[in-house]
Amino acid sequence: MEYHVGHPAEIAEGGRRVVSCDGVEIGVFRIGGALKAWHNVCPHRQGPVCQGRVYPRVTEPLQADGTTRTLAYDETRMQVACPWHGWEFDLATGASQGSRMKLRPARLRVTEEAVYVVL
Repeated sequence: MEYHVGHPAEIAEGGRRVVSCDGVEIGVFRIGGALKAWHNVCPHRQGPVCQGRVYPRVTEPLQADGTTRTLAYDETRMQVACPWHGWEFDLATGASQGSRMKLRPARLRVTEEAVYVVL
């Protein structure tokens, strides 16, 4: 079954739209120009992960002496943090760093005029 999300241009870079498909919530994100869809269920405690804060991945670059002195942001790797417990997931892969937990992907069908979730 297909569920209409909207026009592709309605989801801006770094933006999202959370839709209900007969009671199944799906988050559709535009990351790096591509649309990705994930079930709105955090694998940690089933929180509404797709409604969390979206931000670039935080890194700690090593200095020549092997120490870290500052944080940096990798604008090419966007993350979403679950609003319940702060678990972070890569929006391109669904993976959580340091854990085997992953977001459950949802299938999309994208045309020039519309985006559909396919369940």
